[in-house]
Amino acid sequence: MISRIDLRGDALPEGPALRDLLPRAEFDVQAALEKVRPICEAVHHRGDAALIDFAEKFDGVKLDQVRVPAAALTRALEELDPAVRAALEESIRRARLVHREQRRTTHTTQVVPGGSVTEKWVPVERVGLYAPGGRSVYPSSVVMNVVPAQEADVESIALASPAQAEFNGLPHPTILAACALLGVDEVYAAGGATAVAMFAYGTESCPPANMVTGPGNIWVAAAKRYFTGKIGIDAEAGPTEIAILADATADPVHVASDLISQAEHDPLAAAVLVTDSPELADAVEKELEPQVAASKHIDDRIVPALKGKQSAIVLVDGVDEGLRVVDAYGAEHLEIQTADAAAVADRVKNAGAIFIGPWAPVSLGDYAAGSNHVLPTGGCACHSSGLSVQSFLRGIHIVDYTKDALAEVAHHVVTLAEAEDLPAHGAAIKARFGWKVPGSK
Repeated sequence: MISRIDLRGDALPEGPALRDLLPRAEFDVQAALEKVRPICEAVHHRGDAALIDFAEKFDGVKLDQVRVPAAALTRALEELDPAVRAALEESIRRARLVHREQRRTTHTTQVVPGGSVTEKWVPVERVGLYAPGGRSVYPSSVVMNVVPAQEADVESIALASPAQAEFNGLPHPTILAACALLGVDEVYAAGGATAVAMFAYGTESCPPANMVTGPGNIWVAAAKRYFTGKIGIDAEAGPTEIAILADATADPVHVASDLISQAEHDPLAAAVLVTDSPELADAVEKELEPQVAASKHIDDRIVPALKGKQSAIVLVDGVDEGLRVVDAYGAEHLEIQTADAAAVADRVKNAGAIFIGPWAPVSLGDYAAGSNHVLPTGGCACHSSGLSVQSFLRGIHIVDYTKDALAEVAHHVVTLAEAEDLPAHGAAIKARFGWKVPGSK
């Protein structure tokens, strides 16, 4: 059901050579870019009319309007299963606890007497958040996007999720209920590239946003790439990933269930076990069979994901070698199920989020750990972070120098300006002190 890659015996290669040995889903955003280009431009030129047409084409619904009526949000919350409401409220509470601590404060550094640099943090003015609505419904993604934006004090927050034929063209009611719980009343029935284009360009009903965040399929990723430079984005999210670094102390029942938990997202989802224990590898393979058989999304998601080229059991000589492998892989979600798991986790350099030991599965992070589940995929954890309050803040430096403070460093500024052959830069300093400036009298 899942392939094996044996990296034992020989010295592991370095850098890209090691990454090339590891499984990864094929995810060609560049090819998708050309397909989303005309969709985005149609939204640019035709606004809401294009959104309505694409909802009919892609989602099979005929919309009267794109914006979700306030009454629909209220009704969705009123009709929400009380147990689901309680779970969402607890997820929100925990996420607020974690994200509230991330907010940076204004800080002033006194460089010299009379000369200071202040860094202040200013929230993005308006953000467009995306909650997927394809194979599954993701109210948890509403929480993970909205909470950090709110804790960053973003003034204007809008959310889009695909129109659903089953719900008369509205997004899934659990999505709407989550928005209502969070106090987000600007919600649009728009999905995929059309939603990103709506936020980027603006339409008659939706003002343009400064930034778009949220997970999605390849069309969302391609649209984000298309608008890079025009709007801010969080990341081009690819298929979800779990990597588990485990030794002989790990429970194969836990490991198998965690691999399956990510595989059920999508047939391109990656499930990777890295272990120095052939016995654990055998036990996990044996355990996968009955657990998969007892699952729900077997043929359309789980089995294709586990059998796909993006999933594998990787055998290594030891935990040290396993650490090199998972660092090269840079997983979105990394579980450490080894002896002294916390110490091993402390040595990890590249991961979107790390889950320590048998009692912190990825599923906990997906919903109620307090951490954020919008994380870098495709190896991007080597240079990028997950969504946080910082994602919605901009650092601005404020420079405040007196005449005496400038005078003290003026000759250095002039010297460096002339070294870079930018004499006008130096002249801007000289002019303030009556020094001879070329062309002046």
